[in-house]
Amino acid sequence: MRLYDTMSREERELRPLDGKTFRFYCCGPTVYGPAHIGNFRTFVIQDVLRRVLETGGMRTLHVRNITDVDDKTIRDSQAAGKSLKDFTNQWLERFHDDCKALQCLPPHIEPSAVEHLPQQVAMIEKLVEKGHAYAADDGSVYFKISSFPEYGRLSHLDTRELALGKTQESRANADEYEKDSLADFVLWKARRPEDGENFWSSPWGEGRPGWHLECSAMIEEYLGESFDLHGGGEDLVFPHHENEIAQSQCACGGGFAAHWFHSTHLLVDGGKMSKSIGNLYTMEDLAAKGFSAAEVRYVLIGAHYRKQLNFTLDSLSAAREALAKMAKGARALAERAGKGHVLTDVDFGPFKSAWEALTDDLNTPGALGGIFTGLKESNSLEGEAAAKALAGLNRVLRALGIELPEEAPQTEVPDAIRELAEARWAAKSAKDWAKSDTLRDELAAQGWVMKDGRDGYELEPA
Repeated sequence: MRLYDTMSREERELRPLDGKTFRFYCCGPTVYGPAHIGNFRTFVIQDVLRRVLETGGMRTLHVRNITDVDDKTIRDSQAAGKSLKDFTNQWLERFHDDCKALQCLPPHIEPSAVEHLPQQVAMIEKLVEKGHAYAADDGSVYFKISSFPEYGRLSHLDTRELALGKTQESRANADEYEKDSLADFVLWKARRPEDGENFWSSPWGEGRPGWHLECSAMIEEYLGESFDLHGGGEDLVFPHHENEIAQSQCACGGGFAAHWFHSTHLLVDGGKMSKSIGNLYTMEDLAAKGFSAAEVRYVLIGAHYRKQLNFTLDSLSAAREALAKMAKGARALAERAGKGHVLTDVDFGPFKSAWEALTDDLNTPGALGGIFTGLKESNSLEGEAAAKALAGLNRVLRALGIELPEEAPQTEVPDAIRELAEARWAAKSAKDWAKSDTLRDELAAQGWVMKDGRDGYELEPA
């Protein structure tokens, strides 16, 4: 499989460094509220990457963190009058439920920041000892960017008109700060009144770790100094991932991530998501509008991960139609295969182009198109040939994490409604348009829609 690498700006082949297991880390959610579809685009794309690797026969080790202590979790837990643990646990449970609905595989390891405070303190101690960090008068500790000449390689800061001169005067104490500021960033934040009871002991006094540090400490704990891939949304390239590289390489050595994988933001109705304009959707919001998690997932993988996706409610309706069409084709293929040919782990057959799209920079829209092409090409297949094609289709669906809808139950049509429909069809066939329209309106008044085809009609409840 080939995948674009943010660091080198080129597509590179994915191979496990140890020749056995592909080990990768993804930045997880900050649990201070419900995750929205922008967050889930990244998590779903990462899930597809893992599924493709595993479908291709590669063993994986997936680590994804939980940020349960930072400026936002502390601020909002205080406002809610809850302990940090109780507050973040409720949102973590909601996140897990949403992930399950979206068919996202759970990570093999899911560490939280609060559970790994000793590892974070130990990493800060290493950085101070090696001259890469310093304590301020208030007990906060900062990373010294000037001590790491390679800072900026990932985000290509050398292309910006930024200097490293006055970093100590402009250091950043916030967990998140302006994208264009280049500053010594905080590793340990001294205790402040607004933190309430959310503080821990350290060699520099009471306080808590800065946001960037947790990922570096967890990576060292579970993946070591060098691992295969690091993923996240494009908004994390700078400063978060840039800071991770600096912390980890200065504290531990090693090559850190061999590959960097970032997903592009999505738009909603052509614009940026915003609570104020009402287009920031959660899974609960979309469920209330009648859309399924499968339809949401289909839309989220419907555009290439390196291209901006415009999310609309109309796109969810289109996804519903596409999934229904896909399911109909799969059922027809299964019927032609019969029950005597149950095959697994065979070639992709007519769905080879769909699989090849996934191994070519995770081209999910190409894979979806390849599924429909494969269904069309397999129309004439019967018996064992159809069974082989069905096995190939199921492998591609598994790699995409698509769960096809079950066939809709047939609606019982009352005899009186059927008689009206027959009368209308006869009137239409005789080109008696006035009578045809009258009978159609009568059907509608009784709650039925009559859909005309070339050789017949279908009746559906309105």
